Amino acid sequence: MGRSRELLRYMGTRLALAPVMLWLIATLVFLLLRVAPGDPVDAVLGSRAPEAAKAALRARLGLDQSLGQQYVDFLGGLLHGDLGQALINQEPVSQIIREALPASLELSVTALLLAAVSGLAVGFTAIARSEGKIDLAGRFYGIGTYALPPFWVAMLAQLLFAVTLGWLPVGGRFPPGMIAPDGSGFLIADSVISGNWAALQGALRHLVLPACTLGLLLSGVFTNALRLNLNRSLRSDYVEAARSRGLSETQVILRHALPNALLPVLTIAGITVASLIGGALLIEVTFSWPGIALRLQESINQRDYPVVQGIVVVIAALVVLVSVAVDLLVAVLDPRVRY
Repeated sequence: MGRSRELLRYMGTRLALAPVMLWLIATLVFLLLRVAPGDPVDAVLGSRAPEAAKAALRARLGLDQSLGQQYVDFLGGLLHGDLGQALINQEPVSQIIREALPASLELSVTALLLAAVSGLAVGFTAIARSEGKIDLAGRFYGIGTYALPPFWVAMLAQLLFAVTLGWLPVGGRFPPGMIAPDGSGFLIADSVISGNWAALQGALRHLVLPACTLGLLLSGVFTNALRLNLNRSLRSDYVEAARSRGLSETQVILRHALPNALLPVLTIAGITVASLIGGALLIEVTFSWPGIALRLQESINQRDYPVVQGIVVVIAALVVLVSVAVDLLVAVLDPRVRY
């Protein structure tokens, strides 16, 4: 009963802090965009436009108001689910995000699954053959994949598999000239639901290279996390007790050491979601992947305040949501956790 109350109190605290985190992030983005050099009006009209036209546009966009009033209007829009309109084409920011987010989620989820499977497999193999060449190779793999520059790996992958071998497309998300299936915006799911197998093949061929590249770069995180935690578990007292009962090493690892080592890895998986943002930005730009990270980069270059603010807030909301969900899951699964 006492643990149930502690767990409920912890869940309530984490859920209550989530809106505070989002407010702090939104405020920081708002202030950073205003103090950064450059004028969004110049990005829309050009620096040589007449001052009267600039003043009229600045008034229409609300940029002539005080910083405090702009901040109040910004927060008011967020509370009502209104992210504003893009400065360049007057398109609603929510629509821009709705069109670009499925592409990023499709790429990120696929890359995360590939990273988890490959990283955990390498980490488990390395620790099962500890103090040998396989363990040394696992250590190099974990450190090397995490340290590689994403844009460099992406360009090497394009050069090898797209340009030299011609196995995969060099960029994009869907074959040009082919009509994408209507639906949710998740091309793979929409292709399967509609039974459009030609579209499914085209979507998968374009997804393989960027997803494998991003997955490779993130897999080292899982390799290192599993190696360290599994190695710590294998040296614990309860594992020694299991060995003393005559259990084989495979049984000791699978039944006793591995389940306890995977709990910290679950936390690492939640943190990796935040790493996907930076990695996906460089991957999307290099592979011309029409996702939310690519739109963010374009909006930053154009000084499009509403689009940058809206995208960052949505990304922050996703990261906070995943982080809270992982924390709550770990708290439920691990009775040793105290709050």
